[in-house]
Amino acid sequence: MIATIIIASLTFLGISVTMIVFPNFKIKNVQIDTYWIIALLGAVILLAFSLAPIKDVFHELTASTSVNPIKILVLFFSMTVISIYLDEVGFFRYLAKVATSKAKGNQYVLFFILYGLTAVLTVFTSNDIVILTLTPFICFFCKNTKINPLPYLIGEFAAANTWSMMLIIGNPTNIYLASSLDINFIEYLKVMWLPTLVTGLFEMGLIFLIFFRKLNQKMEYVEDDFVINSKLDLIIGLVALFLCLVFLIISDYIHLEMWLIAASFAVLLIVTVIIIRLITKKNWNYVTSSLKRLPYQLIPFVLSMFVIVVALNKQGISLKIGEFLNKMNPIFSYGIASFISSNVINNIPTSVLFSNIILSSETILPMKATFAAIAGTNIGAFFTPFGALAGIMFTSLIKNQNIKFTFLDFVKYGSIIAIPTFGVCLLMLYII
Repeated sequence: MIATIIIASLTFLGISVTMIVFPNFKIKNVQIDTYWIIALLGAVILLAFSLAPIKDVFHELTASTSVNPIKILVLFFSMTVISIYLDEVGFFRYLAKVATSKAKGNQYVLFFILYGLTAVLTVFTSNDIVILTLTPFICFFCKNTKINPLPYLIGEFAAANTWSMMLIIGNPTNIYLASSLDINFIEYLKVMWLPTLVTGLFEMGLIFLIFFRKLNQKMEYVEDDFVINSKLDLIIGLVALFLCLVFLIISDYIHLEMWLIAASFAVLLIVTVIIIRLITKKNWNYVTSSLKRLPYQLIPFVLSMFVIVVALNKQGISLKIGEFLNKMNPIFSYGIASFISSNVINNIPTSVLFSNIILSSETILPMKATFAAIAGTNIGAFFTPFGALAGIMFTSLIKNQNIKFTFLDFVKYGSIIAIPTFGVCLLMLYII
């Protein structure tokens, strides 16, 4: 048991340190993140010393349960393909252009429009895609209009990691935790729509009050002449997203697993676009760029974290953690613990770990504990930069735009926004 705890702890510590000190390196112009390499190393050591028996790992990877990590990865990557494709077509930038044109120089209006746009896009796509897409646009727009970008950047990042709670597909942590209890699309939505709505509106008002004076500055409106080059490609992408969401909603009634539905529509989208390219002789940029932008490094990371959790389960560590958390109200114990854990070991490993804690410890109120952990792994992402991979991407993007926003700045705003927002969310989960 001690050896497993030491190896797992060193792995988690190594991931956190590398995210700050040495987040990536390049090999022939290919950027490679270090976080997954540390995770893979920890998993290999556990496997080599049989602390995570290969037989047990193989059994879990081939199990027909909905918590199977391969199924979860397929679901996440399938939805990501559709979202990235829409971004490549220009859908997100077009919406951002429309949003800024509606503000007509009023920063108060612009703030609420951009926050609302981030919220809506996050609900129907995913938080990571929205952050990757809107962050450069916000930086560019604010530079051109000579206004302070922080209210919009912080509003965007906070919104993306709060409204991602609304649907099960909004964040891979939602998928992993909800799948552990076989919570389907509708069951999830019934519980999380109200806490997400109330929490998101509270958060929006809080951020607006924090930046009220900064938003009082007049700005020059700059017309964006961006147009969508291929409306046919846009329609295909939107239809694929819409139909995929519809089938995910009714998945339990048609007896099809969500990963299979998402994979089918992602493949159908790519195949349709390829056929159109072959017929029309158009360029292949949308297809190739979409596939290149997929977060492939997430695959070894999630699988490595899964191996570490198998080792913790084998040694009975997950059970002991669960026994401790079960002594208190699960909404607050699991919620706060997952919030803290996300900022120590990242929210994806936390979701893998907590799904097993909830199952192995036979929590009295497993549903309450699960939704509290979902809230912790989402909102916990904007307390420190390494609460989620999105935080690392976000800080890297704004650094490339020469915008000063240090680690301490992130924690400062995270403290005054994430903590009260999380408190409201837990209170809502307690009430309903």
